[in-house]
Amino acid sequence: MTLTPDPAAEIWFLTGSQSLYGPETLDQVAIQARTIVDRLNDAQLPAKVVWKPVLLDSGTIHRQLLEANSAPECVGVIAWMHTFSPAKMWIAGLDALQKPLLHLHTQAGMALPWSTIDMDFMNLNQAAHGDREFGYIQSRLGVPRKTVAGHVDSPAVVTRIDQWVRAALGRAELRRLRLARFGDNMRDVAVTEGDKVEAQLRFGVSVNTYGVNDLVAVVDEVPDADIDALVAEYADCYRVAPALLPTGDRHQSLRYGARVELGLRRFLTDGGFHAFTTNFEDLGGLRQLPGLAVQRLMADGYGFGGEGDWKTSVLLRGIKVMAAGLPGGTSFMEDYTYHLVPGEEKILGAHMLEVCPTITSRPVSLEVHPLGIGGREDPVRLRFVADPGAGLVAGLSDLGDRFRLTVNEIDLVDPDEDLPMLPVACAVWQPRPSLSTSAEAWLMAGAPHHTVLSKAIGVDVLQDFAEMTGTEIVVIGADTTPRTFQRELRWNAAYHRLAEGL
Repeated sequence: MTLTPDPAAEIWFLTGSQSLYGPETLDQVAIQARTIVDRLNDAQLPAKVVWKPVLLDSGTIHRQLLEANSAPECVGVIAWMHTFSPAKMWIAGLDALQKPLLHLHTQAGMALPWSTIDMDFMNLNQAAHGDREFGYIQSRLGVPRKTVAGHVDSPAVVTRIDQWVRAALGRAELRRLRLARFGDNMRDVAVTEGDKVEAQLRFGVSVNTYGVNDLVAVVDEVPDADIDALVAEYADCYRVAPALLPTGDRHQSLRYGARVELGLRRFLTDGGFHAFTTNFEDLGGLRQLPGLAVQRLMADGYGFGGEGDWKTSVLLRGIKVMAAGLPGGTSFMEDYTYHLVPGEEKILGAHMLEVCPTITSRPVSLEVHPLGIGGREDPVRLRFVADPGAGLVAGLSDLGDRFRLTVNEIDLVDPDEDLPMLPVACAVWQPRPSLSTSAEAWLMAGAPHHTVLSKAIGVDVLQDFAEMTGTEIVVIGADTTPRTFQRELRWNAAYHRLAEGL
């Protein structure tokens, strides 16, 4: 199943003006605002843009923004000051607003009709200074927002709005996300721990732990007929290893893998969970570490983190939602080992089993191999290599006083040689600007060893998401140097500590 944008999600389009202009001008304002909305909807953004009546006074503005806060379908607000909307009218509303805000600085027409411009035209088309008034009050109030300037017929403008909408959808998803941890954190590991109360306050996600045997009870109840149907589906989707076929000596391993997938899906569906974690140190009555089940659930859009890593699971679900409908794929990932030949440096990323097949367009094989960790039966898993292309890896860490989102731009490449002995799915990439600088910056940032790898979205979406959620973000890219990155971390630390007292 391919994850698609929520068809119920809306972006509310608010137009500012004032009653001074009179009914004739205000009718034109409304018509032109509707035209802007139509153009945005024609651009097929991942959420529907909904026009709202022109706002003329502080009471109406306040009520409209309170309504946006309480409307579950509204994931964000676009504001445009078509004419001149005195900004003191917006103070109460902006102070109350809890949804993401995009300030669109545009106008109805792209080109000026030079030969016919008169004062009526000038009075109607005043966004050039009306939006400056609005920009001032947003800055005066310290309102988090994204500002986009340009005409909506410009592809660059539409792209930036699309990125913001995707970030807003991700934020909205985390506000209602429920995550199930099966077992606790891997023993003695620090970076996968974190403050779950602060995460719920900051992002909205509810993280709760369940005994693994709560899951086992559901797994054990799966009917054989359902297993038969899922095993047949596997045969249609993947190149199944001969040992796992009905005539093979490991077919029962595949059937148990199918049983785990069906039980896990039922547990998550019944509980309203869209993200989860597992831990190979705590498998209870499970006979296999879930591999195939996790990979297929990720492909359907679920968040996942290994070894109890709930923060990566949350981030993965958020990015899956942000990337809905886009090509490229997004997966749980881990920097595993390095190729350090000078001039050819690369990272080989993988995990024990859990890499999402959305990051490849190549044939995927379904296999079974020994796993020398966890003390259980050999688990079934999907095996493949990620497609080449531009992408990013992102990790979320808890610094005690804030969450930090660290992002590294990367270029995925093919392995230098085939990997016939590697029994898991993998990805190979060259981090920007280089492996040494990338690794040094990542370590300086205290970023986690588990990440989310995505070829579907870019850094701009995550920057918008960080702004919406009050999360620190640092980006490692082509222009990064260790010295400038270290300076940025120090500036960020000073800013966030000062901001806590504001």
